[in-house]
Amino acid sequence: MSAPRFSIVAVERREWPFTLRLPFRFGVITVTHGRQAVVRVRIRLADGREGWGIAAESLAAKWFDKDPALTDEQNLHQLRRALEIAEAGALAAGANTAFGHFADRYADHVAACGREDLGPLVASYGTGLVDRAALDALLKCEGVSFFAGMRANIGGMAAHPAVPDLPGFDFAAMLGGLDPARQIHARHTVGLVDPITASDQTERVGDGLPETLEEVAATYRHRYWKLKVAGDVRADVDRLCRIASALDGPLLHGGYHASLDGNEQYADAEGAAALWAAMQAEPRLARLCSSILFIEQPVKRARALETSMAALTAARPVIIDESDGPLDAFVTARGLGYAGVSSKACKGIWRSLINLARCRAWNAEAGAARYFLSGEDLTTLGGVCVQQDLALVALMGLTHVERNGHHFVDGFNGRPKAEAVRFMEAHPDLYADTPRGPRLAIRDGMLAIGSLAVPGFGAAEEPDVAAMEAMPKAEWPPASA
Repeated sequence: MSAPRFSIVAVERREWPFTLRLPFRFGVITVTHGRQAVVRVRIRLADGREGWGIAAESLAAKWFDKDPALTDEQNLHQLRRALEIAEAGALAAGANTAFGHFADRYADHVAACGREDLGPLVASYGTGLVDRAALDALLKCEGVSFFAGMRANIGGMAAHPAVPDLPGFDFAAMLGGLDPARQIHARHTVGLVDPITASDQTERVGDGLPETLEEVAATYRHRYWKLKVAGDVRADVDRLCRIASALDGPLLHGGYHASLDGNEQYADAEGAAALWAAMQAEPRLARLCSSILFIEQPVKRARALETSMAALTAARPVIIDESDGPLDAFVTARGLGYAGVSSKACKGIWRSLINLARCRAWNAEAGAARYFLSGEDLTTLGGVCVQQDLALVALMGLTHVERNGHHFVDGFNGRPKAEAVRFMEAHPDLYADTPRGPRLAIRDGMLAIGSLAVPGFGAAEEPDVAAMEAMPKAEWPPASA
């Protein structure tokens, strides 16, 4: 398939509020409510055909920028402003391939955001949603699924000056050789304030859904877990011991695997290494230690890409997440001993595929599978958001992906009931009906995703945008700046 060229002729930005059923503590923030951004893009192909595409993603405070001087609302306005800048650039760009729209505009977009004190991670949110919606529109116009289209390189992915470390890399061959999975393990997140047992609760939500870690394990039977740590070695070890007592029990007959997520809570690599040493010294953590697949971004981003991670990577592979700001961040991280990088659709699908290419190239050089991507979550909600992220990680061959939206948010709560039913009926393998409405169907710890192979980017339906608010104009930079 040749890569069609198209122009972006219209962009619509909307959002809607949602409430969490349980508080979600990660890093420096405890989340109880949120907002989701929804972006629609209209494209015009060279033959005159036009069509709309859509993308959705949480507007997340204290992740893209954790500056304590900024309020949560200012964090949201940063992301809104990144979307405004991405929209202006897309409308002015003229005709290009889907990948070309990203790669040719990347440097200018990051520079424009930088002039307004928006870092490259914030900047990536803007282009990430616009690019994804544009690709969705292209796939729908051509009547092909994300999997078929990407394997045929419908986006025109090729070596580009924006990725100078991969000169001559055969992206088309890489994409053509991908074999998307039809099911994937859901790696359940254990937040920092999540109850482990019923004794940790003074009151219950009482909505019939699992609340404690023990209940989650019994209900969903996950085999993969993501465990948050808070930067205090003693407190982290104590909490991990309580988690281990639940995961090591009879509920998980088939064993389990886990990742540790530091969310930048340790000041340096030595502090993170001290946590691992303390874990290994604790007999109650023997099984949990043996289950750890990798450690995610334990060090604050201000120092994470300045110091060697050798002391920690000698024990377990370490990946970057929040430090994945510039497009070449993974290249820098590799030189410091990191082995992996997160894939999150909120950072852009082309970034994930570029990093997959790096893993392929570097592993070929090393003669071993040393470098990898991990699938991580930004509270992807039911519908377009979670389906597009699942389609991306499935395309790349990942076998498990962090999922937390199904647990901390009650299904399609906050959306019209008819919308939730439409998504469930279009994707009956991914969702199940419950007394509380359609929800992700996690069976034996896995998600069935075969129904994502529909024309477009992983979704046969679109949300009811008329039931959403127009995105307000970004109040950024702050008036006091």
